[in-house]
Amino acid sequence: MKIGIGNDHAAYEMKLEIKKYLEELGHEVVDFGCHSTDRANYPEFGEKVGRAVAAKEVDCGVLICGTGIGISMAANKVKGVRAAVVSEPVSARLTKEHNDANIIAFGARIVGVELAKAIVDAYLNAEFQGGRHAERVEMLMDIENR
Repeated sequence: MKIGIGNDHAAYEMKLEIKKYLEELGHEVVDFGCHSTDRANYPEFGEKVGRAVAAKEVDCGVLICGTGIGISMAANKVKGVRAAVVSEPVSARLTKEHNDANIIAFGARIVGVELAKAIVDAYLNAEFQGGRHAERVEMLMDIENR
């Protein structure tokens, strides 16, 4: 799978760990930055990953900032993006199964590296269930298109 990853300065070190982990699992990772602990603005990187996901340049995205909130808000401004902030594996699995989320986000100041790996695993191993959930996802997309 080809996965876009993005972060701000608060999540730089965690991004390196998650990127390495994803590559060890055999995924191709496209790193949209940031690339240091120097102050960086999360909206820039949320948008970059969001645009790559929406354009289908990557299969899905992983975003990390201090809390996961701001960077996910930026990504969700991109048409076609369904980014969800998660802090544990159950929500990560369910957001894929029920909401067909194409980006997950979490906070480097909220979860540790091992929990972040478990979140990524739960998300990547889940599949959209369709059925009644497809109707609801379509409703979300209709809101975006109005």
